[in-house]
Amino acid sequence: MKVNAQSAGASSGPRTLFIGDLHLSADRPDILAAFHRFLNTELMGADALYIVGDLFEAWIGDDDRNDFTDAVAAMLLKASHQLPIYFCNGNRDFLLGQRFARRAGMQLLPEVHCLELYGINTVILHGDLLCTEDHDYQRFRRRWWLYKLLARILPLSKRQRMAADARARSKAKTQQLSQEIMDVTASAVEQMLCQHHASQMIHGHTHRPAIHALAANKQRLVVGDWYHQDSVLVLRPDGCELRSQPL
Repeated sequence: MKVNAQSAGASSGPRTLFIGDLHLSADRPDILAAFHRFLNTELMGADALYIVGDLFEAWIGDDDRNDFTDAVAAMLLKASHQLPIYFCNGNRDFLLGQRFARRAGMQLLPEVHCLELYGINTVILHGDLLCTEDHDYQRFRRRWWLYKLLARILPLSKRQRMAADARARSKAKTQQLSQEIMDVTASAVEQMLCQHHASQMIHGHTHRPAIHALAANKQRLVVGDWYHQDSVLVLRPDGCELRSQPL
């Protein structure tokens, strides 16, 4: 498969777009503006848009409606009239559910989604499942069922306070972890590719955009975050490219 890299811009021909790790929040209007530009300029003629998790910096439940989330939903709903939009939950927005997805015109995917994409068996996921060396995080991930339960029974104000405390702890812990622990584990990547009989994997989470050539003509495609620039993976029948431009 041919690999290219160039600045963002609309292009013709069959193509599927992948983005992730935007971490949208009311505190970063520059990221929201960049996302709005992307939706208005990059989608024409594309086959589909996949958002591979962490669309939001934090999500404490679909009942947390406000002007900001309403604006994001309206932007996505408008875009969904042009092409199908698929979403897989990230570790920051694993509580995002069908209620918001319907408002935004998105189709929710399972945490690991497999499909044939331009003739290639492909696995799509957020990517946190692959960071198996981060044992503390994996233990937290296995308790998601508890947080989903709390989202149904605790009042919104209580969840907002809990989320603020959790983000502060997460930020402090992330600064202490080594880069190796926070990256994917090669054995986990290979195991998942073999399990799903796939030769291509697409994910985010690590904030390390790259196109990795693997053994046996396989590859791992990683979309980047949107903290300082946008990051878009464009997949075509004859190749792929990672695009980015400063916010």
